[in-house]
Amino acid sequence: MQKIRLYHNVNINVAVQTDNGLYVPDADKKGLSKISEEVKNLAQKAKDNSLKPEDYEGGTFTVSNLGGPFGVKQFCAIINPPQAGILAVGSAEKKVVPGAGSDQYKFASFMSVTLSCDHRVIDGAIGAEWLKAFKGYIENPESMLL
Repeated sequence: MQKIRLYHNVNINVAVQTDNGLYVPDADKKGLSKISEEVKNLAQKAKDNSLKPEDYEGGTFTVSNLGGPFGVKQFCAIINPPQAGILAVGSAEKKVVPGAGSDQYKFASFMSVTLSCDHRVIDGAIGAEWLKAFKGYIENPESMLL
């Protein structure tokens, strides 16, 4: 019989081109610069083929970015069991949008993200609310500082 585990911390996997993803333990307790530093260190270990199981086991959620390294605009990522979900991040694309005046235009960046959830763990409506909040933070990053 399968059971749902309840974790009291957030362990985020970062999908990389290895047999296993990497993960950042206790990501909910770290700042963005610390997470970035750890991801870079883990990616270097992956390139050096020096990853240990503790470097990639235990994740509860994965972030997969095919936008930056491969230029993929949009994709659907597959959940890595026993994780609860995965966020697929596509490439950013500049588009011309209306500006402040009626005859003014400006460039804005757009990107696509897709959230896949294990519905035994995360209800689809809750996943949609999470995506709405994520969108708000990406569009207004200064709101994360409050």
